[in-house]
Amino acid sequence: MLWLLLGLASVEFLVAAYGKYRHLDSAAYGMFMARRGWLWMHLAGGLTTVLLGPVQFLTQWRQRHLRLHRVTGRVYLAGMLVAATGAIGLIATSPAPFAIRLAFSATALAWLTTGLTGLIAIRHGLVDRHRRWMVRNYAVTLAPIVFRLSLPLAIASGLVPSPILIATLLWCSWIVPLFLCETVRRLVGWRRPANALPSADAIPLRGAR
Repeated sequence: MLWLLLGLASVEFLVAAYGKYRHLDSAAYGMFMARRGWLWMHLAGGLTTVLLGPVQFLTQWRQRHLRLHRVTGRVYLAGMLVAATGAIGLIATSPAPFAIRLAFSATALAWLTTGLTGLIAIRHGLVDRHRRWMVRNYAVTLAPIVFRLSLPLAIASGLVPSPILIATLLWCSWIVPLFLCETVRRLVGWRRPANALPSADAIPLRGAR
């Protein structure tokens, strides 16, 4: 249910944020017009990851359709690479202040690092570790949604929009979700009985791909 709620929030974000780029004459393009190739790469890859992410965490669906889970996982990672490539192109050509470009770069690095670590884990058959890292990866995937929600709240609270504020919110948009993921995981681990058997997902699978 949690992942489905996140999926619904993601769809609302996609409708609001992506809809403004439907027409080339949209004022939303602004300084992106000359760099619209990078922008479209970022939007297309981001759309793939945001929509496929919640599906990957539906436990019953994953267990019943393991092969399809692997296929959609590959598509998800491919979308992440496309989106990250577009983001790198946008950052490299952006006239934004250094603090903002650094914050965007850190987000892209965290996204690629968590995704690559999750991929390496499953390639070695470490299913439980793969699952943990892909949860972290999706937490970073949701950074644009968190940022979109946090900026109006910060302005409503009386803060003046500035490069420092925007950069700070960009950092927090993925660090805070990661912190919450780790906190919840540790709380669940502490509540689990010491003699509880490991789940099937916690058992390394030989030759898993």
